[in-house]
Amino acid sequence: MPPDFSRLTEILSSAAETVAPAIACRVEKDGHLLFDAAFGVLNPASSTGSAQPDTIFDLASLTKLFTTTAFLRLVEAGGVAIDQPVAEVIPEFGGQRIIGGSEDPISKRPLPANPRYSGQIIDASTITFRQLLTHTAGLPAWRSLYRMCGPVPSTQPPTAADIARRHASALDAIAGFPFLYPPSADYVYSDVGLILLGFAVERLHGARLDAAIHDLVGAPLGLSIHYNPPAPIHSRIAPTEDDPWRQRRLRGEVHDENAAGLGGIAGHAGLFGVTADLCRLGALYLRGGEGLLSPALVAESTRLQNVSVDGVRRGLGWLLRSDPDPSCSTAFSTASFGHTGYTGTSLWCDPLQDIAVALFTNRVYHGREPQGIATLRPQVHASIADALM
Repeated sequence: MPPDFSRLTEILSSAAETVAPAIACRVEKDGHLLFDAAFGVLNPASSTGSAQPDTIFDLASLTKLFTTTAFLRLVEAGGVAIDQPVAEVIPEFGGQRIIGGSEDPISKRPLPANPRYSGQIIDASTITFRQLLTHTAGLPAWRSLYRMCGPVPSTQPPTAADIARRHASALDAIAGFPFLYPPSADYVYSDVGLILLGFAVERLHGARLDAAIHDLVGAPLGLSIHYNPPAPIHSRIAPTEDDPWRQRRLRGEVHDENAAGLGGIAGHAGLFGVTADLCRLGALYLRGGEGLLSPALVAESTRLQNVSVDGVRRGLGWLLRSDPDPSCSTAFSTASFGHTGYTGTSLWCDPLQDIAVALFTNRVYHGREPQGIATLRPQVHASIADALM
């Protein structure tokens, strides 16, 4: 008897009226598609344009999974090692740096230095790729790079020269930022670290990040992911926030300010895709790498690497199930892994049950209040787990 997903349908249909105007959800188990549906509309102002299973969403931080996978493919090829210092690939990043303050990722307000570490000097040349991937490098969660990289982006596609200038400005800025804590002494989820990892992937692959991720991940897996998606597909994209910085409703433009400031192409955010793309990426890790990654490297990326003081558990790039955090899907086994995205996206994979769940929303259409999506994710995961019992 097929699973009864009526409760899941009810939850998602209700959420399209309150949490996000457009929602898509896909469930795969044992390599088979069990659920693939969409709810809501793409044009809330006119209540037109029904969301579809192939509606394209701003993936936000799910982009980090593609940057991570591209890096791991370079590791597999022998071009770099996980425990290699970042400065061996990006020499500009090396050197002495003081521990100081940062910015709040949401409010953008200055944050003071942690008094436990304030004033200490860090040798950035010792920072490894493993520390970037586990968010233990000592880098800040956020700095307003978008204000340092050039003018407010226009609605026209950026030129290659403009993207190159913006990337160079961002790397110069990152190479001068103070650290927050000594490497491996703490944990801070860092967009800055994954931006830096994206720059490393570019150097190692010898091509800009969008081309590198296409070559190393998108093309081999047959994905339809895009940075700076072309205008002809914008009508299939779920719009996001009415952005006060760019002074327009965003559709086909990345929501994240830093990714926009970097020309739409960054290691931490910027990709657009459909739920099938993320389930396909999840399948790569559920199936032991499928020849693109070795089973040993897959196991290393999804095993516990570190636990924060508040219980957040991390693999290499992946978030692991963590009981204090409902977004980590306690409905699934303790071996499960996944990631979330600020726009309202998520992927969750359970290797013990061979399940991949992609839940996409454009919850930031209504603003940045997180409670709605924080409640929806565990409800969705629990209903799926119940249906599969």
